[in-house]
Amino acid sequence: MTPLRAWFAGRSLRERRLILVMLALAAVTVLWGLVVRPVRDGLADARERHAGAVERLGSTRAAVATLRDIQQRRTPPLAGSLADTVRARADAAGFTLASLDQDAPDRVRVTIQSARPAALSGWLAQLERGGILIDSAAIKDNGDRTVGVSLTLKARAA
Repeated sequence: MTPLRAWFAGRSLRERRLILVMLALAAVTVLWGLVVRPVRDGLADARERHAGAVERLGSTRAAVATLRDIQQRRTPPLAGSLADTVRARADAAGFTLASLDQDAPDRVRVTIQSARPAALSGWLAQLERGGILIDSAAIKDNGDRTVGVSLTLKARAA
């Protein structure tokens, strides 16, 4: 360290001031490059991750709320047997069932000889809202603005 002091002392006053200014600027540059910039970049990354996390949290909360709404709107189980329920709902809608065969406790086959297409589609939508699903449907045109339909219906699992 003594040779460095001797070298520094051998410089003129102006050179010593310039060397001190240079060392101060070098210290500021090193401090900025090794401390300030990495901290600033880290904070920016943290802000971006936080914003992404907030967006994901919001979308997750919205999805959970949607699922809760769906669960609360879940249709109650059928009061009686599936065949009795389908027969009662068909009678209420004004359809005459040509046949109603029960394949299993939760599955029936229904045949309607003549029905208006608009009324039939409304009735089928009402059945689905009530917890009775359409497993298969075969619809044929009768040629007189009515259709004949063969349906396989099943009860929605609870």
